[in-house]
Amino acid sequence: MAGIKVAELAYGRLFSPDLDKQEKFLTDFGMVRAARTATALYMRGTDPQHHIHVTELGEPRFGGFGFHVASEAELEKASRLDGASKIETVDEPGGGKRVRLTDPLGYRIDVIHGMEKVAALPVAPHAPMNTGAERKRMGGSVRLGKRIPQVKRIGHAGYYTPKSAEVIAWYRETLGLIQSDDIYRDEKSNIVASFNRCDQGDAFVDHHAILVVQGDKTGLNHLSFEVQDFDDLMLGHHHLGAQGYKHAWGIGRHGLGSNVFDYWADPWGRLHEQWTDADLMNRASGSNLLSVEEGFQSQWGSPAAAEFRGYATP
Repeated sequence: MAGIKVAELAYGRLFSPDLDKQEKFLTDFGMVRAARTATALYMRGTDPQHHIHVTELGEPRFGGFGFHVASEAELEKASRLDGASKIETVDEPGGGKRVRLTDPLGYRIDVIHGMEKVAALPVAPHAPMNTGAERKRMGGSVRLGKRIPQVKRIGHAGYYTPKSAEVIAWYRETLGLIQSDDIYRDEKSNIVASFNRCDQGDAFVDHHAILVVQGDKTGLNHLSFEVQDFDDLMLGHHHLGAQGYKHAWGIGRHGLGSNVFDYWADPWGRLHEQWTDADLMNRASGSNLLSVEEGFQSQWGSPAAAEFRGYATP
């Protein structure tokens, strides 16, 4: 049967052997605890979603994703997909209802409706910026001080897999994602990377929710979270460095998606990206087909380290 249309990425799910250590990293990264049980940790951003990151107790691995749908009718439609579970009440903090699917790599995909909304968290004041074209801060100074960054929400995730064509097709046909940018090597039919966004019609959404890259390994490359602005990203860069975490890549500005980015590894090496100022697209924005020379170039910043390219958490 025809697939569904997910509205946005809800969370990534990891497994870690030490929830205290995981919570310390995610707090330093800019998230806030939403809930914690004896076996799982749920972290949120400043937006009203109950949580945007799930860590279950266990040996280090990647577990899958959650996606929100906009209506119970869409959830009912999801329950009729091949391999889908019945609609069930979510047995985790945040509640709501879900349907469970399995993607071609064997990862769990939760399709969710009705997760609890919580009050937005206070955000540190944004300092107006004076540019060559526009003066917004007159008679005032910027005094940020040192602080932990503030993650706003989850934006996207990236996979590596030798089965990229199958994975791309599944996310488009089953979850309704649409092409933003596909990247080819040599021949235009040889797609080696694909940026895919949610299809919400005229509503604007992130440039991509899922990035799939052809590679020798299978697994998660990174989870990606929006921070409040460029100052917040820079504050995060210095704070995470001072805490001794491993820096993976950045700061730079991507070519596709345009976001200013910074990547950090958690205590088990799973990559978490902070970003700000990314492209927003709707259905009318269309799609592009680009060569690897065009598609994999940052607009500024250092090239990706060798260990970042092809990195995948099983």
